[in-house]
Parts: sequence; structure tokens; C-alpha cells
Amino acid sequence: MTTLAAGRSVGVPRGAAHRAANPGEEVAAFIEVQTGAYFGEDDIERLQDDHGRDSGV
Repeated sequence: MTTLAAGRSVGVPRGAAHRAANPGEEVAAFIEVQTGAYFGEDDIERLQDDHGRDSGV
């Protein structure tokens, strides 16, 4: 697990399983930035979803 301070960022390598969470009391905002030639979301694979969304598989 990596804990970030306000205003910090983390890079996630292509194909890496990842999950974001806010364990604190303050409201957090996540901004996703994608790079490359393709920006579709049909390649998402949900390994686990606590919110009942479609698995995408």
C-alpha cells in the first residue's frame, strides 16, 4: 500500500492490478490521467467491486 499526501500522485504501470481508497476522514478527489493512443474504457477488468458494478469481463 502507498499512502500519498495531498497534491501527490502515483503512476500505475499498464496492466497492473490497482485499487484506490480513502482511509481518512477528509473528502478525497481522484483524477485519472491516461496516456497513449487509446482512451476507451472497454479494457477495464474489475477484479473485485464493493459497489455492485458489472465485472467488465
